[in-house]
Amino acid sequence: MKTSARNELSGKIIDIKSGEVMSEVKVEVAPSVIISATITKEATNSLGLVIGSEVSALVKSSSVIISKEQLKATARNIIKAEVVEIKSGQVNSEVKLKVGENMICAVVTNEAVEDLSLTVGSTAYGIFKASSVILVA
Repeated sequence: MKTSARNELSGKIIDIKSGEVMSEVKVEVAPSVIISATITKEATNSLGLVIGSEVSALVKSSSVIISKEQLKATARNIIKAEVVEIKSGQVNSEVKLKVGENMICAVVTNEAVEDLSLTVGSTAYGIFKASSVILVA
C-alpha cells in the first residue's frame, strides 16, 4: 500500500486498552521505543488487532513537532532520536530523526530549525499525538 504519510514505523503490538468507543494501542517500533495510537474500538476489532500483531504506524510529517528537550505534554508520543538529515526549502525544512531502524520525518519552519539550533548528529525529540497515528495491519 502506498500512502502520502512520510512516516511508516513498523512494530509489534505490546498492549491494547479498549473502552466503549476508543482503544489505545501501544506498538514497540524499536527496543524500548513505544508508539501510542488511539483508534476506534470498531477499527481495533475490524483490523483484528491483538497483542503480538505486527502493524505499521503512519504519521504525517506535518503532525510531528520537534523539541530539543524532553517535554511533559499531553502528546503521548515523545520519542528521543538523533537528527540525521535536514533538508531546507524556501520556508520549511524536512528534518529526519533516527529511531532504531526507523526514521521519523518532520516538516517544520526554517525558523524553527534555526531557533532550536538543530544540526545533524544532535539529539531531538519527535512529538505527536496518539490520535495522529493511523495503524495498518
